[in-house]
Amino acid sequence: MASALEDDEIDNDDYYSLLNVRREATQDELKAAYRRLCMIYHPDKHRDPELKLQAEQLFNLVHQAYEVLSDPQARAIYDIYGKRGLDVEGWEVVERKRTPVEIREEYERLHKEREERRLQQRTNPKGLISVGIDATDLFDRYDEDYEDVVSGSYPQVEINKMHISQSIEAPLTTTDTAILSGSLSTQNGTGGGNINLALRRVTSAKGWGELEFGAGDTHGPLLGMKLFRNLTPRCFATAQCGLQFSSRGVRPGATTVLARHLDKNTMGYLQWRWGTQSSMNTSIVRDTKTSHFTFALQLGIPHCFVMTSYQYKFQDEDQTKIKGSIKSGFFGTMVEYGAERKISRHSVLGATVSVGVPHGVSLKIKLNRASQTYFFPIHLTDQLLPSAVFYATVGPLVFYLAIQRLVIRPYLHSQKEQDLEKQRESSATDIARKRQEAESSVLLMQESVRRIIEAEESRMGLIILNAWYGKFVTDNSKKHERAKVIDVTVPLQCLVKDSKLILTEATKSGLPGFYDACVGEEKCLKVLYQFRGVMHQVLSGDTEPLRIPKQSHRIDNDT
Repeated sequence: MASALEDDEIDNDDYYSLLNVRREATQDELKAAYRRLCMIYHPDKHRDPELKLQAEQLFNLVHQAYEVLSDPQARAIYDIYGKRGLDVEGWEVVERKRTPVEIREEYERLHKEREERRLQQRTNPKGLISVGIDATDLFDRYDEDYEDVVSGSYPQVEINKMHISQSIEAPLTTTDTAILSGSLSTQNGTGGGNINLALRRVTSAKGWGELEFGAGDTHGPLLGMKLFRNLTPRCFATAQCGLQFSSRGVRPGATTVLARHLDKNTMGYLQWRWGTQSSMNTSIVRDTKTSHFTFALQLGIPHCFVMTSYQYKFQDEDQTKIKGSIKSGFFGTMVEYGAERKISRHSVLGATVSVGVPHGVSLKIKLNRASQTYFFPIHLTDQLLPSAVFYATVGPLVFYLAIQRLVIRPYLHSQKEQDLEKQRESSATDIARKRQEAESSVLLMQESVRRIIEAEESRMGLIILNAWYGKFVTDNSKKHERAKVIDVTVPLQCLVKDSKLILTEATKSGLPGFYDACVGEEKCLKVLYQFRGVMHQVLSGDTEPLRIPKQSHRIDNDT
């Protein structure tokens, strides 16, 4: 079992789907489902030698599923570990005499140990690359009347500053972590770098402490300490102090933050900073599922300002967000607006336009790729030019739409197709086996289905006319794609009892007579049936529960 825990994916033939019972099914429900399938698959009910052999194989599968689910201990292991957990290897860890609750507790313990081992092996690297671009020559070109200025035919765009930083976390024990970070910066031909080492210890569930040591060619050695503490369930505080050594002497500094949950989605912060730039800052942050709001006020030397920002979160699969903010203080006034969007599974792209006095107009582009950040601030002009604001707003939008349509979407579609193809190839043998089992199951059901149809016809009951399971192409934009469905009319009719058909909340590919003909793709079940002489039709998702007949499925003969 320990080795099974190392795998993220667990091979799991769905016994619940095979018996068509709920995951919370009682012993009586399991016994009724087992007896029903025994009426179909028991080898003694078939005289044809070939059918008898196929029935024996399917009967063994049903019997195995019933034995597992009817045994509380085996069922608990199956629910947690899957079919693999029922092997001999699994019973070496979990004793058979344990109750289901004890088995689940054992699993949680082993799972926690596995996570701790993974934590010790992970470095959690984080990085930032920032490239400052001076593009003011695009809008603020010198006049050609100046004789000392050599004017070219094309505007000059220069990289005037760059910053690179990287950090890694190395867990030493379950409570101790070492954090190593370094950075390099350059601006207008001059620059420097520094390196920092921090040791963090979690002292309890309520707090942790951290010691920091640093050195560099710009600020000199650094010695600091940081503490975090939960004061109450709704309030916490942090305190940080440090000594910066330089040629000018020792410069001490300290920062404290007090935070409190004002309600479920709102936090209030009070910050005090003492040192070279002393200040007092208070802010309110409200974060909900659809929005993020911040209000901050700072009084300090040399910066005093008031700032408010709002971000709206669209509830789409690309996690689109639009944001705006205004900041005003002794330095001037700054208005920012922008948007960000998820462009792939691990990448988020954002763009922000800054317009202010006396800073002018800037465009900031940020790309987050997993734990790496790439930041490109582009300074366009020192003046408030409408043309610069227009191009900073429209340019990135047009560029993104073009890249999205010409590069990103084709690439993601290609990747999805490749992943599906690999999944199909790796499961080809299993699909062929499942298909053979399904075809054999349908043959064995013929006699039972004939009797069920006769009984249902005699009382104007439920008759399955046609049923298909698989991938249906209903979107006109995807007409080029081929539908992949299998006929499951006989298996569904076989499940009809007393003019009712009930399918549980599980994948339908595990039902007797079913198999997955389109691995990795979205599947549905489409049923055309007759009840009391009236036609009905329903389309159900793969894992959705289904109960027929229903009045809402009725087909209006007048349309």
